[in-house]
Amino acid sequence: MDQPQKHKMEDGKILIGFEKNMLDIKFEHISAIKVITKDMKRGPNFKKILSSIPEHGIIEPPVVIEDKNTKGHYILLDGHLRIEALKQLGHTSVVCLISSDDESFTYNKHVNRLSPIQESRMIIRAIERGVPEEKIAKALNVDVGNIVQKRNMLNGICQEAIELLKDKIVALEVFIVLRLMKPCRQIEAAILMNNIGLYSISHARSMLAITPKDQLVSPEKPKKIKGLDEEQISRMEKETAIVQREYKIIEESYGIDVLNLTIAKGYLGSLLGNARVLKYLAQHKPEILAQFQKIAEMTSLGGGQVTT
Repeated sequence: MDQPQKHKMEDGKILIGFEKNMLDIKFEHISAIKVITKDMKRGPNFKKILSSIPEHGIIEPPVVIEDKNTKGHYILLDGHLRIEALKQLGHTSVVCLISSDDESFTYNKHVNRLSPIQESRMIIRAIERGVPEEKIAKALNVDVGNIVQKRNMLNGICQEAIELLKDKIVALEVFIVLRLMKPCRQIEAAILMNNIGLYSISHARSMLAITPKDQLVSPEKPKKIKGLDEEQISRMEKETAIVQREYKIIEESYGIDVLNLTIAKGYLGSLLGNARVLKYLAQHKPEILAQFQKIAEMTSLGGGQVTT
């Protein structure tokens, strides 16, 4: 394989993160920056890699950077488990991507790991291309039932909710709960999860508990929420509906309130900028002056910023 070529930034051009050519490097010339422990070798990730290499080889090459202190040697930035698995399988070298960044670059911080939705889509694409589920399961070191679950994970989930959650680490059971809701409620639930950054099964169940029956796929079926009976669920639905109505009323008037406050703040600011007015208020109406100054100095109404 050709030796890697260096790329330098030119005016108006973007620096290339990796060399154009990959390089087959012997393990003895690669220095790891992370120790692979016995517990890591016993973990599911390592077992998946170990079982997938004989079937598919190395799909994602390890990433190294040239060691400036030792000619012909490289520092491993990403791929420690892959290289450890290759060693166990009797390999002596591996084809690597050559990073053109310096040693301060931490590769793993710039890698977006596969989300459950992305993994489900990859499995579906592989099956559509004719790869048997058994072979996929063997490559990932899981049972076939797990592959079937991930294949069917998005069945009954509307496209808008999928897009909202596509890059999030969402528990598999969350989609089972979302499937009980109608599309409009699925979207609301996905937005709520994104707003607070919580994608747990317990949070999904709590949203199901406060979902009105008319927003469920099967409204005639009683909700089964662990720790809650039907009476408690019904009370939660009513209380949530009241809170939502009050929130909408506040939301509708909030914009007008902010506008009025902004106008008043601007007017009082210019009024207090008049020395004669300021002197009169200070001598005759000091309590009114204090309130005017408070309003003029306000920077927010609730959580919204007020500017002039």
